[in-house]
Amino acid sequence: MPNSPNKKNYNANYAKTNLKRIPLDVQKEKYDQIKAAASPFSILTSVRMRIIYTQKAIDIRIKKAYNT
Repeated sequence: MPNSPNKKNYNANYAKTNLKRIPLDVQKEKYDQIKAAASPFSILTSVRMRIIYTQKAIDIRIKKAYNT
């Protein structure tokens, strides 16, 4: 079922006010390393899931940096 025009506007406004995009360009070799690290987890087959995996890794790193 397609979104109504109101829902599309709501989503666009929400993204503008609450989300910040972070471009993540990596060299092909680094991407292959990320893909290899994520591949043992069967749910990480899509690009979106690999991005989530990377975000979780960043969250863990930040938490370690500020909790020590």
